[in-house]
Amino acid sequence: MVNDEPENRLEVSISAEVEAGQYANFASVWHTQDGFVLDFAVITRPPQLANDPSSGQHFVSVPTRIVSRIRIPPSQVFELMKALEQQLTAYENETNHKS
Repeated sequence: MVNDEPENRLEVSISAEVEAGQYANFASVWHTQDGFVLDFAVITRPPQLANDPSSGQHFVSVPTRIVSRIRIPPSQVFELMKALEQQLTAYENETNHKS
């Protein structure tokens, strides 16, 4: 069967400022009605014990700074999850690392 529809090819470019990337050792994912938000952050100081003045409870404070926020539409979440799974599988195969 011949498919006469042209193939879609995404032509991606990246600026020099973005190409190096940002280091992040923490990520948070949340959503709104319109989409999903991925916050990538870096821990800025070692965790330390703190006290909540309103309740008196102790907790561990982990200071972080968001280095990048990405907003994606709900329709892209499944594609992102599939791509992450494919890349994780490839990584595990290449490094013989099994979780």
